[in-house]
Amino acid sequence: MTKIPNHVAIIMDGNGRWAQARGNPRAYGHIRGVSRIKPVVLEANRLGIRAVTLYAFSTENWKRPNAELSVLWKLLIKFLRRELAELDRENVRLSVLGEKHRLPPEVLKELDPAIERLSKNTGLRLNFAVSYGGRLDILTAARAFAERVEQGTAKPSDLDENVFSRLLSTGELGEYGDVDLLIRTSGEFRISNFLLWQAAYAEFVFLDKNWPDFGPEDLREAIGRFSGRDRRYGGLAKPGSTH
Repeated sequence: MTKIPNHVAIIMDGNGRWAQARGNPRAYGHIRGVSRIKPVVLEANRLGIRAVTLYAFSTENWKRPNAELSVLWKLLIKFLRRELAELDRENVRLSVLGEKHRLPPEVLKELDPAIERLSKNTGLRLNFAVSYGGRLDILTAARAFAERVEQGTAKPSDLDENVFSRLLSTGELGEYGDVDLLIRTSGEFRISNFLLWQAAYAEFVFLDKNWPDFGPEDLREAIGRFSGRDRRYGGLAKPGSTH
């Protein structure tokens, strides 16, 4: 029987390389990459996955040329306008992880109403990690708890893993905050400052294909690999396990 992960995180890598390998500008890869999001999200919803977090834009990505950033923001706006109604029909709830305040006003003008419209939905939690960094996430949570101590509403001894997890950007996911399966496309073998705390016990699947070629069948393949692994969390294998 296939085990379905509760929280799947995906590093959607390789858009630019996919385009350049075909003699096209990097922007073409981003356009194609955005088109892969909806079918993957709908398949995740169909499979019963509770949360999907997509690494759309890291804190380090601000170093990219302004022209490329402009394309990315336009594509995000277009995605929201085009897909919002279907996401609503599918009972998907939308959140953004990261420095949302740094996004251009024209992006926030579309993003904030979209989040509000989907806020009452109870199905799949779709999280876009935008201007996100795992280290910054941890630092922000640490500062938040330090402020509680400074204000006298908490003691240092109150801090444990559960308290800290709730202060992270994924805190509102509750029991689904920890990542079960992390997928990275493009053939790279690193997690690039993504959900460092949350992925502590995640299973990793690295695929040698770029994000614009990723589809629902690849999600199912990754889940198949996940299902075949024995997640021991530092303990011993279960009796009878072959792992």
